Amino acid sequence: MLMDAAAYRESLRAYSPRVFVNGRKVESVADEPLLAPGINGVGVTYDFAHHPEHQVLMTARQGTSGKTVNRMLHINETSADLLHKLEAVRLVCKVSGCAQRYLSHDALNGLFQATKRTDGEHGTDYHQRFLAYLHEVQNRDLTLGVAMTDAKGDRSLRPGQQANRDVYVHIKERRPDGIVIRGTKAIVTGAPYMHEFLVMPCRTHTREDADFAVCCAVPVDAPGVTIVARPAGRPGEAAAKFSAKYGQSTGVVIFDNVFVPHDKVFLAGETEEGGFLTTSYATHHRHSCIGARAGFGDLLIGAGALMIEANGLDPNRHGHIRDAMVDLITITESFYACGVASSVYCVKDPAGSVMPDAVFSNIGKLLLATKIYDMHKVAHYVSGGLIVALPGPDEDHNPDTQASLSEVLMGRQDIAVEQRLEVARLIEDLTVSHQGGWYSLISLHGGGSPEAMKREIWRNYPVMEKVELVETLLDRGVLDQGQRASKQPGRCCATGCDVPTPSKMS
Repeated sequence: MLMDAAAYRESLRAYSPRVFVNGRKVESVADEPLLAPGINGVGVTYDFAHHPEHQVLMTARQGTSGKTVNRMLHINETSADLLHKLEAVRLVCKVSGCAQRYLSHDALNGLFQATKRTDGEHGTDYHQRFLAYLHEVQNRDLTLGVAMTDAKGDRSLRPGQQANRDVYVHIKERRPDGIVIRGTKAIVTGAPYMHEFLVMPCRTHTREDADFAVCCAVPVDAPGVTIVARPAGRPGEAAAKFSAKYGQSTGVVIFDNVFVPHDKVFLAGETEEGGFLTTSYATHHRHSCIGARAGFGDLLIGAGALMIEANGLDPNRHGHIRDAMVDLITITESFYACGVASSVYCVKDPAGSVMPDAVFSNIGKLLLATKIYDMHKVAHYVSGGLIVALPGPDEDHNPDTQASLSEVLMGRQDIAVEQRLEVARLIEDLTVSHQGGWYSLISLHGGGSPEAMKREIWRNYPVMEKVELVETLLDRGVLDQGQRASKQPGRCCATGCDVPTPSKMS
């Protein structure tokens, strides 16, 4: 069953999570104004699956069941699947800013690989458990929150060394019918309006910390789960031209002795495979982040072009404006091109799915993480200072000021002042407001810090192939052609040197 946005919102009424926003308990997530932009954002992924023009991108045939499912829940089987997923994420994010649901996709794909590997190493039945869960999620068209980033405590200490073990989620008790988990996940996007959480390890663990290598599925309203969240976007703010409708909440999720039955447990102490799951998910997620932030780039490019026009400038005649816009386009399409390359050069996993190329995924994510601030800067440059000097929208209807403001804030005479002010407020919302800061921060740290991407690039890049290439070229030049001199003994010419005899030396 493929839900639409209205059905998704209604489905949330079947859950009763313990949620606090701004110090107040939320009685109904589906009806809470402070969470509405987040529900709207996720809703885009549901509605677009029903639009004929988007169905190729937004739906897919699941090979393990033969059923048509939402793209955000599909296990990728081919390079084309990865390209369609990348394009689908860009599509929904250029409408919603952040649609959240691609995190569900990334976690499911990482788990598909990790459970298969774990069974092969340990003779467990995690993969069959996971497949049953996957098909349930797809059949019900659920949205899953990824509870991965632990609170971590003292970063210099491993989980088992922490003064308070609850800064990491861990197995508190093992029972014949399941496990009991405790701990805190600190950054869960969309936490209040998820159907379930996928609890996953956020780092590699040693054998001594095996209880922290846990992965399981937990309903959002399971006994012992508490969600402390921020509002989604900027609900109710008149100046929030975009994020009053679309935005995402992030939440701290506390697991207080939460029981998880065995059929929802997909990892329980297998430390090596837990490390594999962490990096596998990261690669899938960084690939998705590329599409998400390309969609954000589309918003900035479009808004910048409209602001330039309203200001009376022509990029064809004003070179500095054209160059700035080209910079913005280049940044956006450069990291997106890495996503395309990562899709094309994907790797077939032994589980039967495909993994985006790790090098290109991490390079693309590193580019967007470090260039997001440049994207903001360019948008500010082409827009002018009006985006922060503009009076609030209440003045648009103030009889004492509206007329005079309309006269002096007009740009081109053939473009209504209301249109110019609306675009200015949109750019303010996306780049200068606290929501703009949110987009910057999730771009920088979402899916791991830049340091994590650099480590993965270095770990996966075939440096030794380049070394061997150069060594081969040097050897060929010295031994075959006799044209390259070398400081190595016996390598100054093609035939090598004659070692002087003692008599010659004397």
